[in-house]
Amino acid sequence: MVDVEMVDAENQENQENRENVINMRKVLVVNGPNLGRLGVRQPDVYGNQDFEALCLLCKKWAQKLNLQVEVRQSDDEAQMVHWMHEAADTHTPVVMNPAAFTHYSYALADAAHMVLDAGVPLVEVHISNPSARDAFRKISVISAVATGTITGMGLYGYKLALEAVAHCLTPESRLEDTMKFHG
Repeated sequence: MVDVEMVDAENQENQENRENVINMRKVLVVNGPNLGRLGVRQPDVYGNQDFEALCLLCKKWAQKLNLQVEVRQSDDEAQMVHWMHEAADTHTPVVMNPAAFTHYSYALADAAHMVLDAGVPLVEVHISNPSARDAFRKISVISAVATGTITGMGLYGYKLALEAVAHCLTPESRLEDTMKFHG
């Protein structure tokens, strides 16, 4: 014999879960060159956790913010530019760690600006604090087009970046005031 109340409760819970997934806002988390080597490359700078751990953390943090994340990594500048175009075309907010492209990729900066032009936030994040490192790392061509920048907080910086995106997506955030300062 089937317990009708139990089945109804399960159906209700399944429906609520489906609605939550539908109502979740997608965020693209994009990582640049060498970030696929987390845990191996300079653990004293980037920590011991690998890229898979970063992906799992981002998904966990995003879910708590009612966000759905897709985490990507590429060592290819053209691929990252393409992902920015995709985000702009679909009005998808972005958390981006451009890694080495931070310092010289005007193509990526222009593509990132298109995300802002689409009316959605783009938060730049860095695991280390580039300003506290080599002289060439002090320059970011991305910061000028980002909604905001978070540096030096380790992988936790991604949580802060997702929180910033979630805040920017709320009606009271007045994102347009933040974005009007961008060229």
